[in-house]
Amino acid sequence: MRKLFAAVFTLCLGVGCFALAQNPAPQTSPAPATKPQESAPSASATTARPGEVDSIDHIIAAVYEVISGPAGPRDWDHFRSFFCPGARLVPTRRDDKGVVTARVSTPDEYAARAQDFFSKEGFFENSVSNRVEQWDHIAHVWSTYESRHAKGEKPFARGINSFQLFNDGTRWWVLTIYWESEDPSHPIPEKYLK
Repeated sequence: MRKLFAAVFTLCLGVGCFALAQNPAPQTSPAPATKPQESAPSASATTARPGEVDSIDHIIAAVYEVISGPAGPRDWDHFRSFFCPGARLVPTRRDDKGVVTARVSTPDEYAARAQDFFSKEGFFENSVSNRVEQWDHIAHVWSTYESRHAKGEKPFARGINSFQLFNDGTRWWVLTIYWESEDPSHPIPEKYLK
């Protein structure tokens, strides 16, 4: 029974991101199913530093920091170290007709897509406000973000990253980042800006 529950729970995590300057193309076919993970992640296989994953605030800040920087490569091994096996990143977009779609990616797929953009553009993202709900080993963070091409510039994008986090007793792991960018007809509600 325990294995069945773990498998069903893990499958439910697959739909759950992180702003890029460009909107992703809508996904035209469902994401392939992944094998359920039944064991805890192995901290020895990561490059996350203990001070980055010991608290909810630290892991959220570390995720923003690892993707931020001037035009050029990012440390994708370090980026992957924050994610639990089977983790997903899910950007949403609204097209010119108002149709909303979501694109489900693995951390590797996100890194491959994002690096093209980061190679040409500076990208600095930070949280403006975090609303945290936690119980035991489960945490959910509504993280309002601002994106800039250079530090100190006016943001070119704002939105909300919805982080789901898991604590295995030794550290925090990202399970999903699911995000939506603000637009003039859909501004961020005031309660997420405090």
